[in-house]
Amino acid sequence: MVQLLIVYYSKTGGSRQMAEAAYSMACQEVTTILRAAVEAGPEDLLRADGYIFCAPENLAAIAGMMKDFYDRSYYPALGRIEGHPYAQMVCAGSDGENAARQTARIAQGWRLKEVQPPLIICNYAQKPEEILAEKSIPEDQLALCRDLGAAMGAGLSMGVF
Repeated sequence: MVQLLIVYYSKTGGSRQMAEAAYSMACQEVTTILRAAVEAGPEDLLRADGYIFCAPENLAAIAGMMKDFYDRSYYPALGRIEGHPYAQMVCAGSDGENAARQTARIAQGWRLKEVQPPLIICNYAQKPEEILAEKSIPEDQLALCRDLGAAMGAGLSMGVF
């Protein structure tokens, strides 16, 4: 049975909404596991056939809890998940590119296969009160996350990756 793993971290809700949107469509195609980064580990990576990683960019970097997941999982999974497809989603205040680069670099070390460019959703929060506020991702942007989930699920189901 083909399995997709979606790992996410979210402090203010934006990344969680994005991950849940991708999950809502992916699970219609393949068995899909949605795991918070704090709960996910190398055993989840080893059981899955493909991945979606979703996290906010904090201070122009991967959010710390997502980095913690990568730190805990990197070496136990190294050499054991090569060639698996992945996609990523980033929830950012204004840019998101550096977090996407960092995740891509980790995926490159694992020898994963990127199946689409990173999906970066900007919420344009710039002031401390905006940055720390609970996020609400607009429906048109959640539709992009659902499309990504559907594409990953279908691609895994059909064996095209």
